[in-house]
Amino acid sequence: MALPFHLQPTTLFLTKFPKPLSPLCYFTATMSNEADPTKPTSQNTLQTPQNYPVPLSPPLPPISKNIELTRATSASSNSGLFTLSPTHVLYHDEWLIAVNKPQGVYCETVLASVPQLLCDSADSEGTKVNFPELHLANRLDRDTSGVMMITKSHKVASKLVKAFTDHKVTKTYIALCVGPAPRWEKITIKSGHGRSKFGVWRVYAASDVGRTLPGGSLVKDMETSFEVLSINGQGSFKELSEFRKDEENTIVVEEKAVPESDVNKDEILIRAYPRSGRTHQIRLHCQYLGISIRGDVKYEGIYEWKGRIYDGHELHAESLSFEHPVTGLPIMFQAPVPSWARQAVQH
Repeated sequence: MALPFHLQPTTLFLTKFPKPLSPLCYFTATMSNEADPTKPTSQNTLQTPQNYPVPLSPPLPPISKNIELTRATSASSNSGLFTLSPTHVLYHDEWLIAVNKPQGVYCETVLASVPQLLCDSADSEGTKVNFPELHLANRLDRDTSGVMMITKSHKVASKLVKAFTDHKVTKTYIALCVGPAPRWEKITIKSGHGRSKFGVWRVYAASDVGRTLPGGSLVKDMETSFEVLSINGQGSFKELSEFRKDEENTIVVEEKAVPESDVNKDEILIRAYPRSGRTHQIRLHCQYLGISIRGDVKYEGIYEWKGRIYDGHELHAESLSFEHPVTGLPIMFQAPVPSWARQAVQH
């Protein structure tokens, strides 16, 4: 029997395009420019491609399209088979549920599995189940595993979403990258972030923040700090602590990165501290630093490595820390380290 539960409608973020000029407006603008071609107008500013910021990260590799399609198809077909079990639950109270999302599963699939989990839990405890208004407080990419927050009411959801928006939530991630071993142990990178004219997320210059992109969206600021945990198995997991930013080891992006040629590729396990919450932020910054995440074909990550083909990128949402939206107490949720990260520090 179907459960009496309905999901929150998915919110679509639509890019607002400028209205096309009418023939009369276009004719007027053209005549005006012919009269004084050096005088800029709002019309010719919008229509001139060179006025848009230039992305500093590469476009999507041609190989990524088919691979991403295959991965998405596989995840969609398997969504009906996924069941959220008690082993996935990191924390549960009357307002919040924290779960450890597996790799290769959509957030919506996890959310849709919560009612059955609550029902099973109530049956085992002999209590009556109440189906709350479930909402995703944060989203992870399909192939990103780790901590995902689910709230049980509109009010709690709005408070927690605001905490994310106001950067009052501290996040850490673990990633396994492949590339030349970094010369730094810790580094912070600041850049712009936005969609290119083809709708792909790209890195932009920090000085482009606030400028308009094709389609009308703006370049936003993006900042991530990184620390190296191990290189080729040499190293270990460090205890979580507050990252102390070294201003002398900060990159402010203003030009395209120059990749090193004819260098050995190493396996680098890193911890990332995103200061902002931009889409694909860590993946983009790893690409810019020349250490793309293994399996991340969208951003130049190795698809086949040492005789093995990878079905997804190896990025894990390790922890979330914030004040409880109801009690106000500080809380931290930490997801178990995935097997690929444990293997990376084994000699």
